[in-house]
Amino acid sequence: MPQYLSPGVYVEEVQSGARPIEGVGTAVAAFVGFAERGPFHRPTLVTNWNQYVQLFGGFTEDAYLPHAMYGFFANGGGAAYVVRVGGAQAGADAEPVAPAPAELGGLDVAALPGAGSDISVEVADADGENPPEDRFKLVVKQGGKVVETYDVSTKKNVKNYVVTQVSERSKLIRMTERSSGTLARPDKQQVALPDTPAPSKAVARLDAQEYLGDPDARTGMGGLESIDEVTMVVAPDLMGAYKRGLIDLEGVKTVQLAMIAHCEQMGDRVALLDAPPGLNAQKVRAWRMDEANYDSKYAVLYYPWIKVFDPAGGRNTLVPPAGHIAGVWSRNDNERGVHKAPANEVIRGAVDLEINVSKSEQDLLNPIGVNCVRSFPGRGIRVWGARTLSSDPAWRYLNVRRLFNYLEESILLGTQWVVFEPNDDRLWASIRRNITGFLTEQWRRGALFGRTPAEAFYVKCDRENNPQESIDLGQVVCEIGVAPVKPAEFVIFQLSQFSDSTSLVSE
Repeated sequence: MPQYLSPGVYVEEVQSGARPIEGVGTAVAAFVGFAERGPFHRPTLVTNWNQYVQLFGGFTEDAYLPHAMYGFFANGGGAAYVVRVGGAQAGADAEPVAPAPAELGGLDVAALPGAGSDISVEVADADGENPPEDRFKLVVKQGGKVVETYDVSTKKNVKNYVVTQVSERSKLIRMTERSSGTLARPDKQQVALPDTPAPSKAVARLDAQEYLGDPDARTGMGGLESIDEVTMVVAPDLMGAYKRGLIDLEGVKTVQLAMIAHCEQMGDRVALLDAPPGLNAQKVRAWRMDEANYDSKYAVLYYPWIKVFDPAGGRNTLVPPAGHIAGVWSRNDNERGVHKAPANEVIRGAVDLEINVSKSEQDLLNPIGVNCVRSFPGRGIRVWGARTLSSDPAWRYLNVRRLFNYLEESILLGTQWVVFEPNDDRLWASIRRNITGFLTEQWRRGALFGRTPAEAFYVKCDRENNPQESIDLGQVVCEIGVAPVKPAEFVIFQLSQFSDSTSLVSE
């Protein structure tokens, strides 16, 4: 209590009893795969396709990670952590040593890896009479010829901001700020850029350990253990490496089991697995039951591969579906909510399928947890399955698993204030009130089953489950039960024939 020592009017801020629980994010992906450039093994956050290209390069031959990232963002993905692997050969754990960038006022400018030689950048006056002081023309030359021209500005909040324009459009140079202060327009000048060596595209035989990484060194999937935001894990190049002979099926199984173990250990994310390429429905069933005999409520499997346009080759190419489907999960979460199964959703960017799965073939695959991607005339290519790889009926459906991940993580983070509070009836009542308010809101959104909140969930935190023995141990026990909404996987209409005859009643 504050002490009042002199007459006057005093105002106090009083903490209300309610501490609202906010829902955590549900659509942050982690991708592990091959890239043209960028740091090896360390998780790096990217939030859009242009940022990915700037850091890791664009589409490249024999790499499925760029397609997965492009499909993720195209289908509604918003944020992802990228772990680049494929540098197992000698000397490949680091990028080729790049020369120091050239200075251009408050900017650093350098040639992109593999852009070629004899590149220079010139600063010239902007077109027109009396242009604003922040405007100038940036001219990129190669071999003395003008190859790129940009009308740019040093203002960061305008569309033609110089760093943004170069990052999004240039195929020859990259540009970064030297300081975070106000950026002044560079003086009129021309600077030559040192050649940047092209990154090696050769990948030696892939060791499963490179995917697994080291939690202490924060590398590979081990590096993802320190990132709480991740809710899904994808390895787009794993089956591609198998297709190219860089890893055998035993290695594939080792990595996929490691992905599952990682998600089970973390308890707040799900592994999206791809099936091997080139298999028909019967062979996929045999692979699922014999080779990949997985049983986990933290993993899902999608089949078959999808066909997308490949800008690098100028033609359509087959890619694993999981990266695109991770974007579908994100779109589904944003538009409907994590409680809705991410199925019966169109995969943007998919133009065809490796194999058109029939209903009778899906009858073989759906019961064993293989989620099919199917093409429907007039309705496009859609995700047509929402099951986990669990044999436990309680965890059969993907949306149930992801809903519990969301609820558990939200309640965990939203009740951190409880630690070290006096362990008594007032604390228990406050816990009940806060969690009940959060779950009531989830029920209103349609995430929980029941006509009333009482049918949808219960929260028990009182003397019965917090006896004196638990209090003496410093424990607070709160029991929560929820009734999740399950998807209408089988919609059955029962039709019958009836006669519309009427009976005559005489008076």
